[in-house]
Amino acid sequence: MSLHPAIADIPATEWDACAGPDNPFVSHAFLSALEDSGSTGPRTGWLPQHAAIRDAAGRLLAVAPMYAKSHSYGEYVFDQTWARAFEQAGGDYYPKLQVAVPFSPVPGPRLLVRADAADSAGLRQALAGALRQAATELGVSSVHVTFCTEDEYTLLGEAGWLQRLGVQFHWDNGGYASFDDFLATLASRKRKVLKRERRDANQCGLTFRAVQGRAITPDLWAHFYRFYTATVDRKWGSAYLTPEFFPLLSERLGDRVVLMLAERDGTPVAGALNLMGTDTLYGRNWGCDGDYPFLHFELCYYRAIDFAIAHGLRRVEAGAQGQHKIQRGYRPTPTYSAHWIAHPGLRRAVADFVVHEREAMLHEMAELDAQSPYRAVGED
Repeated sequence: MSLHPAIADIPATEWDACAGPDNPFVSHAFLSALEDSGSTGPRTGWLPQHAAIRDAAGRLLAVAPMYAKSHSYGEYVFDQTWARAFEQAGGDYYPKLQVAVPFSPVPGPRLLVRADAADSAGLRQALAGALRQAATELGVSSVHVTFCTEDEYTLLGEAGWLQRLGVQFHWDNGGYASFDDFLATLASRKRKVLKRERRDANQCGLTFRAVQGRAITPDLWAHFYRFYTATVDRKWGSAYLTPEFFPLLSERLGDRVVLMLAERDGTPVAGALNLMGTDTLYGRNWGCDGDYPFLHFELCYYRAIDFAIAHGLRRVEAGAQGQHKIQRGYRPTPTYSAHWIAHPGLRRAVADFVVHEREAMLHEMAELDAQSPYRAVGED
């Protein structure tokens, strides 16, 4: 196993042979745009340490997008309480290793193996072992594989990693021919709410359009970057992504980049950035100039559903948090992460914590699912 301080060290064709075409966030194009734009690196404290396994002939067999970190920002799976407890006991929680997509709470594969590998399960196990070995050799406290697939979660759990559950809200396409077809599956009262929200949003004198790939001009990206930083400022966050990142993204990912725009008299006043996978539309960042009723719901949720239906996509994943998404047809869906911790005392404490957290999370998801707006059998 080797570690690489830049994804440019690994040819895109080799990396993508492992990453596959389904999820754009683990593609060489997306991760290299982060690095080449300065969005990951010393400025933000996400230092690439990508793990790679090659065969005796030098052919790349498996990779993992990995970063050395001295903080826990931009991860969306929160471990700050673990860090504080360990440091209060005299330990050093940082640095740590993070196997993740920076600043992106997007579920997807993290242990990337060539599709034509003879023993893909064995390679994932070998990669998991190599990540632990890297942590030991580097002298870091832990390795965290966040927003991984359920299969990876199971594999890592069987290898002794601590397992953690989270929840997001995803919309599933029931083979709808139109947004009205989707609305017809909702209970009458909920259906009326969504219709009213769309009506009010569309009566604000705005026009809406979706722009993809290289059709997103530098001027449109400049508007969007202003929206992005305004949203970050309101939430007291950090603008990890640089202005250079967004044009690089559309240049390298092409039509998989989908920018939903709201415009007044031809001038953008709001935008929502999405990336399109093989069967999923992933909602990412959004921002707005001014205050328009239900514009966030229209641009980020309803326009995303419209786009998914029109393009035959199976799912819309609208990002982290947001129980308000339930009433808009987005259902609670588990997310997965796995954690290897070197120190036995900290490991025992965290193991106890995640067991109780999982129980609470499963209970919470059941309660959230009970709030579904979809009509029951025989209900209008």
